[in-house]
Amino acid sequence: MEFKLGNGTLMLPSLHVMIMAVIIIYLLVKWSKQLENRQFTVYFYFLISAYIMPIYSSYSDRDGEFQLMFPIGFVVVFFYLFRSERYHTAKMKACFLGLAIACYQIIRHYIG
Repeated sequence: MEFKLGNGTLMLPSLHVMIMAVIIIYLLVKWSKQLENRQFTVYFYFLISAYIMPIYSSYSDRDGEFQLMFPIGFVVVFFYLFRSERYHTAKMKACFLGLAIACYQIIRHYIG
């Protein structure tokens, strides 16, 4: 979305991205209030679990480059929480929300 403001232009992301951001922030704040101490860790678990990286990359002259993306951040955080003594359902919910964002990023990578 573009908004003309005098000599400048305000560029905002598309509407579905803005709605997703508001929902994500609302859920993370809600889940962080469920923790008694170290409430900020929910945000870290979300951010780390949303990380994707290519695990395989190939190049061909005709098709261009192909990268196989994988949500490695989710795997790391999930196994850490699964084995940790500090397990809390709010942290696991934030981890799965990060997986949803990672899947969205992977889909955007392959489509765009």
